[in-house]
This record gives sequence, structure tokens and C-alpha cells, in this order.
Amino acid sequence: MIDPVEHTTMSSLSPPPADPTPAPQPPQAGMGAPAFSPLYQQIKGLILQSLQAGEWKPGEAIPSEMELAARFRVSQGTVRKAIDELAAENLVTRRQGKGTFVATHAERHVQYRFLKLMPDTGDASIEGPAQRHIIECKRVRASADVARALGLRSGDAVVQVRRILLFAGVPTILEDIWLPGQAFKGLTAAQMANYPGPTYAMFELDFGVRMVRAQERIRAVLPTPEQADLLRVPPTMPLLSVERVAYTYNDVPMELRRGIYRTDTHHYHNDLN
Repeated sequence: MIDPVEHTTMSSLSPPPADPTPAPQPPQAGMGAPAFSPLYQQIKGLILQSLQAGEWKPGEAIPSEMELAARFRVSQGTVRKAIDELAAENLVTRRQGKGTFVATHAERHVQYRFLKLMPDTGDASIEGPAQRHIIECKRVRASADVARALGLRSGDAVVQVRRILLFAGVPTILEDIWLPGQAFKGLTAAQMANYPGPTYAMFELDFGVRMVRAQERIRAVLPTPEQADLLRVPPTMPLLSVERVAYTYNDVPMELRRGIYRTDTHHYHNDLN
């Protein structure tokens, strides 16, 4: 979390302090300025900075368009266009008659953006939440490939979690998860096992880290003997290997997850818009 800026009190004879959030300034020509960015994109960037700094927590309302327009010294239309893009990217949610809120993984529709394995019969809500069996949760040194995925240096501290997700008592997903050690300092196996909601919601609540998007690579594999034993499948059963890198605001990687999925009773589901 970023500490709030402290302002020194000035005497009445001194000029007033500068606005802590100055209005965006257009780039100056002939000075090696970056490419032009529309004003609403600049406002969007400033709102993202506040989200990343934790000024507004997941689930909390952000200021109204009028308040943000006054804060950034722009029109309400410019603010509205910036918020429209944030809403389209699932970073905020609009609620009719209530305002705009920071999106949270505690909300059902957000949960299913990241839950892609669905039962062949019925839907995930009927099946119920997964039961979590944590095999291990420990601090280790990042290998070269883990460090590269998380934007760390080889040997930096990471938290490594291995767990099995069971549906209706059947082990269905085997996951290995790596998290930056500094951001997730103090994470325990009990937290991973016992939090009643989605894991990403726990990351928000306990560590102030919100996953906003992810990239995945999927391939068909045969299980190793250890994987077959943990998932209770024959060594000849084809499985899905899913590698995910999840990012927080401003595309900062915060999780590497490698999962092995059974597909005899479930399928990988994705909606494409």
C-alpha cells in the first residue's frame, strides 16, 4: 500500500499549496514528447493509479463523475468515457442509482471470469464450490522460469502452494501456484484452505492484491505418475495442462499458476465476445 502524502501546513502569507492531483497537461511539441494520448485516457490512467495505490478498496464506491471531474479539472463527459473503459475491462462496475464501485472477486460474475472448468452436467453453482486440499505452502527461492513469469530476479523469495481442488469429493484439479514473496508475506496453508470464498477474493482482502486479468496457455498432456496418483486417474488418461499468469493493475504479474485438469466429468469453458 502506498502511504498518503503528508502536506506541511503553511502560513496565511504563503501561497496556497498545489493541488495534489494536477490536471493532465498536453505534451509539448518539439521536446521529444511521447505520442499524444487522448485526455480521457490520461484520466483513466490517473484513476488506475488511485486503484493501484488502494485509495478505493475492492467493493467500495469511487467518487462520482462530478467529483472526479472537479478533482482532475476536466468535463464530466471525459470522466464518463474513462470510467466506461474501466467498466468494459471489468475493473469497476456500475450499479444503477448507486454509483460506480471497484470490482471485486467476491462478486459472482467476476468469479466466473476466472473459473473456466465447468461440469458436463448442470452448472458450477449447482455443483457447489471446490473443496481445497493444501499439500504444501512454503517460501522458496524463485527458479529462473518462475522469476521470469513474475517479473522477479532468479532467487527472489516466492510463496509456493500446491493444492488439489475436489468437486463432489472427486480430485479434479492439481495446481502449483507461485506468488511474489514480498506481496504475499505471511500467507499460510490455513488461509488457502479455509477462506470461505474465492482465493482471489482472499488475496484482495488479506493482501490488497487484486487480479484484474490473466493470460493462459493450454495443452493436452498425459499425467506423470505423481499427478496420476494425486488425481486418482490412470496414467493413460489425457488431461489438460493450463498455465496462467495473473496480473494486477498496470500489468504487474502477481501469480503464476500451473494446473492439471481432469476432463472426464468437466470441460474447459470460455465465452468469446
